[in-house]
Amino acid sequence: MAAATPFIEAVNDFVIKFANVNGSGSASANELFAKAILRMGVPVSPRNIFPSNIQGLPTWYEVRVSEAGYMGRRGGTDMMVAMNPQTWDADVAELVPGGYLFYDSTRALPPSKFREDIRVIGMPLTEICNAVYHDPRQRQLFKNIVYVGALAILLGIEPEVVEKLLGEQYRGKERLLASNVQALHLGCDFAREHLSASVGLRVRRADRVGKRIFVDGNSAAALGCVYGGATVAAWYPITPSSSVAEAFQKYCAKFRVDPATGQNRFAIVQAEDELASIGMVVGAGWNGARAFTATSGPGISLMAEFIGLAYFAEIPVTLINVQRGGPSTGMPTRTQQADILCCAYASHGDTKHVLLFPEDPHECFEHAAAALDLADRLQTPVFLMTDLDIGMNQRLCEPFEWDESRAYDRGKVMTAEELEAGRDFGRYKDVDGDGIPWRTLPGTHPTKGSFFTRGTTRDAYARYSERGPDYIYNMERLLKKFATAAAMVPQPVLRPAAQPTELGVIYFGSTSPAMHEALEALEARGIHLDAMRLRAFPFPESVVQFLAGHRQVFVVEQNRDAQMRSLLINELDIDPARLVRVLHFDGTPITARFVTEAIAGHVRKQAPGAGSDTKETA
Repeated sequence: MAAATPFIEAVNDFVIKFANVNGSGSASANELFAKAILRMGVPVSPRNIFPSNIQGLPTWYEVRVSEAGYMGRRGGTDMMVAMNPQTWDADVAELVPGGYLFYDSTRALPPSKFREDIRVIGMPLTEICNAVYHDPRQRQLFKNIVYVGALAILLGIEPEVVEKLLGEQYRGKERLLASNVQALHLGCDFAREHLSASVGLRVRRADRVGKRIFVDGNSAAALGCVYGGATVAAWYPITPSSSVAEAFQKYCAKFRVDPATGQNRFAIVQAEDELASIGMVVGAGWNGARAFTATSGPGISLMAEFIGLAYFAEIPVTLINVQRGGPSTGMPTRTQQADILCCAYASHGDTKHVLLFPEDPHECFEHAAAALDLADRLQTPVFLMTDLDIGMNQRLCEPFEWDESRAYDRGKVMTAEELEAGRDFGRYKDVDGDGIPWRTLPGTHPTKGSFFTRGTTRDAYARYSERGPDYIYNMERLLKKFATAAAMVPQPVLRPAAQPTELGVIYFGSTSPAMHEALEALEARGIHLDAMRLRAFPFPESVVQFLAGHRQVFVVEQNRDAQMRSLLINELDIDPARLVRVLHFDGTPITARFVTEAIAGHVRKQAPGAGSDTKETA
């Protein structure tokens, strides 16, 4: 007889996943659970995996509890709270051996629905709620709070912490507060009486959160736009970017209303479509305002022609692209990093655009403000490339900081005084070798500094021209400007290995949290890699040096076609055989275990005597 599987025992280091039905009111209860652990000083990293319809389809909420501070998905589930019969079999199968299954046992299930290598904890949630509540909607909503109460007792979460969070949530709504607290204690009392000592996972008070804040990337990017000086936003609703504009509206109402007159010092327009929104932003940028739009992949596709106009006419524009699964409608509520090539070369003809890759909400804030500066300095579209994982999930990160003495960098803007003094003004003329021309803002001078701009070829003084030499001059100057941008954008972050190695790894954006953990796991296996986190395109010289210094470099990204790898090969003329694909694109955030096994498996196959070579890891 095989030995029984030992049940998992862990303190402040486990993954719990909630399987619910969308529209059942579970999201707020699951978030309450995560925040309670956070209030006990233990870092958590929650991820909401939800469908693109309003209600009825499956939804999951995964909480990574990690006193060590790992913010990426680990992979595997230690405890499943199974509240959705439709996904029962898949949810049970996802549990690691020795894990725990918590479920509503009001209705008996046959033994075939369980596994011998997990511990099953049944609680008659529906029966409890039906006995106390008479309204069907209340029964459904409060069942979620009841299981939070039971889990608090099972896992060692202090009920007082949960109750305090409920008090904050329902401040001024005493009737709602009382009913939620009642539901919480129903769960606590039942667990104390019937379910004690049945789970080996524990939450214990710690002091590992520090001064970090808990915020989502969309809110952070919106606040960065406020601090970065944006006064105009035009957008069309699209998942998962809509909350960027909504948060910008909220912050502007707080920070951008004239206290003396009550007048708004901002303009936010919900346009009729993405074409209109980018058109408004281009017009505002030409007129001297700091302007941005927020969208996702399908919106970028529609905006391509206006993006090309802004590139060629050299108008500052900031685009926040919260990436999702594609192509077409794709997976609107799933995450990917699959718009890299689309944005890097957006529009037809020879175009190249600046891309910024934040790793967390803190960098969403910083990079949003930086994007507005860069757009002005470079007079070009700048893309802030976040994704659903960063944008819509709350994440622990360093507090935002802002230097009050910081001045907005408007770049080369010629003043009325300079024009009056007779300074030569050629709107598209490179005067100092960096490829960036001088511009004027409308109304700067009553008679000087005016120019026509259009999407057609012109000479250095903005005069219409179809002469080949004028076109070549302009296109080569744009390339020179793009090269200048490489020194202006956020520079890569290097993490050297503990010992010299011929192996490297490149990663970026939301892949970062999982990579931090994977690098440590690989090092523990004796696999050492120098790591570089890219933060922007165009690639600075340090990227070239990193690639030249390693025999083989893994490129980790969340798309099917290895788009970042393609960009590196195309821009830097790298031998493709030296760049190894590590690809994850099922719509869920990449996990540390996936990265670890993919890289370790490739290294094993490359070892002497391991058999045939494998050039790529998928």
